[in-house]
Amino acid sequence: MFESAPTQKLRDLRLDFFRGLALLIIFVSHMPDNWLARYKPGAFGFSDSADIFVFVSGYAAAIAFSRIFRRAGFFIGTARIVKRVAELYACNLGLFFIVGALCVAGNRILDSGVDYIDLLNLSFFFQRTQDALLALYALRWVPNYFDILTMYMVVLAMLPLVMLLARWHTAAAALGSMVLYLAVPLFKLELPAEVVFDRPWFFNPFAWQFLFYTGFFLGAGWVNPPPIRLRLTMVCAAFVILSIPLSHWPMYSRVVWLDGVRGAIEPFVAKTNLGILRWMHFLCLAYLSVAILKGREHVLHRQWAAPFVKTGQQALPVFLVGIAMSFLGGMALDVWGRSIPKTIVVNAAGIFLLMLAATMVAWFKSQPWRPATKS
Repeated sequence: MFESAPTQKLRDLRLDFFRGLALLIIFVSHMPDNWLARYKPGAFGFSDSADIFVFVSGYAAAIAFSRIFRRAGFFIGTARIVKRVAELYACNLGLFFIVGALCVAGNRILDSGVDYIDLLNLSFFFQRTQDALLALYALRWVPNYFDILTMYMVVLAMLPLVMLLARWHTAAAALGSMVLYLAVPLFKLELPAEVVFDRPWFFNPFAWQFLFYTGFFLGAGWVNPPPIRLRLTMVCAAFVILSIPLSHWPMYSRVVWLDGVRGAIEPFVAKTNLGILRWMHFLCLAYLSVAILKGREHVLHRQWAAPFVKTGQQALPVFLVGIAMSFLGGMALDVWGRSIPKTIVVNAAGIFLLMLAATMVAWFKSQPWRPATKS
């Protein structure tokens, strides 16, 4: 066990663990008409699993890409980003056609009374395929289920510009990110998600880049995190606790003055443009998580945490499989019913299969068919 080897430096698994946890919560949240999603962490606070995923992705991007820019230069670093964005773009297209095929199969095979094409707002694709294909490839049409990955592509594509600003000064890169974030409400910066009517991307990349690069700046060491102090811990805890009645709809909808406060702060907690209170709420949660695990990081090396860590280490394939499986889970509930036991079984089965998929991907990446290297 790791605990028995105090001289061995343990890998910090916090990023992998929380990214894996976020991916599993995203799976539960995306399952149509899943009552378990009412009890996800995001139902009791301004931020949710998407914020975890974006922040951790930014932090991980700093570890993966910033050293390439430093070691190989701006041109090679940019080429690496282009390659990664192209991979994400291909994954996004592949995911669309897989989910589209599931919709067609569901309509033809299942007797659930649900039009799955209409459920995901894909009627435009089947009615005006030529227009839809062009818009899909140009990212001018972003239907339901496909908004996180497209946002991530655009945010990651900004990285060469951020690194260019950082060459002058890291403060310039941070200022550029903040200015772009502030310009979103001032100039209504957004991208169209529909062709036949007006709807912006659900995740505005010009706003969400602020959270991504918050993680990136911390991961790159350009910004130092605040030290763990009791007073700051209490402030963060108070902020998180006070946000609960203003985030949980069954609470604030029944109290007139709470409902009024919620309405007043809505622009500051909105998901599409990453309201500033949402950003602050996530940072408070992150600080509390670090504080709780401080000196206890070794617990994430124990057997119970291994499936979550493995899931987080294979983020992209797990995300892609999770989106498809969440839709399949919704279909299963449509046919089987949504009683408490059945819903728990479908969610638990999906989570188990996602963890299994992560293990399989890791196995394939290890290339076990290659001959062992002689020492």
